[in-house]
Amino acid sequence: MKGSGAKGRVLIVAGSDSGGGAGIQADIKAVSAAGGYAATAITALTVQNTLGVSAVHPVPLDIIEGQMRAVLDDIGADAIKTGMLATADVVRLVARVLKDTAAGIPLILDPVMVATSGDVLLAADAITAVREELLPLAALVTPNAPEAEKLTGLTVSNVGEQAEAGRALVAAGAKAALVKGGHLTGPVVHDVLVTATEMRVFESPRIATTNTHGTGCTLASAIAARIALGMSLVDAVEGAGRYLHEAIVRAPGFGSGHGPVDHVWPLRDAAR
Repeated sequence: MKGSGAKGRVLIVAGSDSGGGAGIQADIKAVSAAGGYAATAITALTVQNTLGVSAVHPVPLDIIEGQMRAVLDDIGADAIKTGMLATADVVRLVARVLKDTAAGIPLILDPVMVATSGDVLLAADAITAVREELLPLAALVTPNAPEAEKLTGLTVSNVGEQAEAGRALVAAGAKAALVKGGHLTGPVVHDVLVTATEMRVFESPRIATTNTHGTGCTLASAIAARIALGMSLVDAVEGAGRYLHEAIVRAPGFGSGHGPVDHVWPLRDAAR
């Protein structure tokens, strides 16, 4: 891998969101807002806005592989973040390329299964492939509660069950799991970080808003950027959580459905 002296490089392997609130577009913004450098391997093109996904066009497997290898062979990466992979074939391909060319690079695995709008983004057989092929490679997996339930078969409805699901994901091979609580209820959102040796709970006030499109993509990429810049896992998760909370608070209110967050608020503040 060339260029390994640099820091902050994140290779993002995910789908494109034409509305700009989630997917590759959100990932690039979140990495850039953290001071990192975003490179991409696009897995699918979606026809999407704040109201939902109306079409998906998969990228050929050889092109996905080519994008990944082109970046890793030349620019390199200090962290890799995966998002929408869509099919079992794509999951297996990504896992193979990571094993071949990215050993030792932290993988932040966002197991994207369902969009905020409710549209299914991961085929049923691909869930098994994620569990078997990518979980064992992950430095961190970042499921929301429904995704954690699908990956573990456990019920996830409170902090204790988030921790239990996190432990199951670590037992399945991930080095760490962040089981998010945004889909649960209550005035406080709890995100539970589990490793082989500790458990941490991060709390933030719940914001009454529909502007939550792409929050999972954004958080995972914000964490990946901070890890790529040399932060510890706990500091990266905590810092990314604070960033996302403020991005939701400052959401621009675009669209008539689930609107995007304000990904670049740190850059705007720094320019003042």
